[in-house]
Amino acid sequence: MIKIGILGAGHLGKIHIRLLKEIDKFEVVGFYDADPAAAEIAAKEFGIKRFDSIDALLEQVDAVDIVTPTVTHFNCASKAIKKSKHVFIEKPVTNTIEEAKILIGLSKEADVKVQIGHVERFNPAFTAGRPYCSKPMFIETHRLAQFNPRGTDVSVVLDLMIHDIDIILSVVKSNIKRISASGVAVVSDSPDIANARIEFDNGCVANLTASRISMKNMRKSRFCQKNAYISIDFLDKKVEVIRLMDVNGEEDPLAVTIDLGNGKGSKQIYFENPEILPVNAIKMELETFADSIISNTTPLVSIDDGYKALDAAYKIIEKMKAASSFMEETGAGKTK
Repeated sequence: MIKIGILGAGHLGKIHIRLLKEIDKFEVVGFYDADPAAAEIAAKEFGIKRFDSIDALLEQVDAVDIVTPTVTHFNCASKAIKKSKHVFIEKPVTNTIEEAKILIGLSKEADVKVQIGHVERFNPAFTAGRPYCSKPMFIETHRLAQFNPRGTDVSVVLDLMIHDIDIILSVVKSNIKRISASGVAVVSDSPDIANARIEFDNGCVANLTASRISMKNMRKSRFCQKNAYISIDFLDKKVEVIRLMDVNGEEDPLAVTIDLGNGKGSKQIYFENPEILPVNAIKMELETFADSIISNTTPLVSIDDGYKALDAAYKIIEKMKAASSFMEETGAGKTK
């Protein structure tokens, strides 16, 4: 069994502790939280050891699960990696790009597994719809959330959009060519609504929208490719696949047939709703982390994946800042 410790016993940290205790590949040794009150509550609730420092916990484990505020990720992870401990880090990987680069170097030097908690990769709707996404050329995502003061200390890009950035980068096997973006701060000091356009070298275009001041919650992505359209609802766990197929021989009476015109023949439209398996995405990502350690393989969401998502997120933020500065300098949008 892998001896694991948890850093952070807040709302999400408690969820991780509970799920780790259910996974037989792990032995939960204990946890550390800088907040004495939160630590006392977690110790009583889960009946596990509370450590007085990160260093003390690291001496007793093989791996750590970091579920602390983003600004502390680098400090916690670097300490663990330097002691040759495997690391799971909640998204985003670090607070800055430079921190992520340093962690990549440290992890390679220490030869340890580092997995990043981009949990939507394990969403059962995505795992069901992913096999149908062969080569999407247009992608549209909407991630809308009702206002919650928690998380408004950072841009909506790092708070919400980064989930879809990671999903897109995992599907599109091409380098980013160009990014354009704009955002608006409505109720907080950083953008609450953002839209970004990512263009890839292979011609694929992704249009992303994120908002944390919506009247309703929505987490949907749509993938368009040659002869296929795939819609994935991450929130309601639904997948819709529409495929066009050439008519060979007799037409399928259960399919919709369309005439392409100009002598191009006909195609039949097939509608599919892949089966969605009821799984806990957080538990699944923690199980795959254990599997990567046991089998000595690269984690499904590697530290390189975390870096690429963070790098794209910060490029979007920079484009938003540039667009905002241009508006202010030119007075664009102001009424006379």
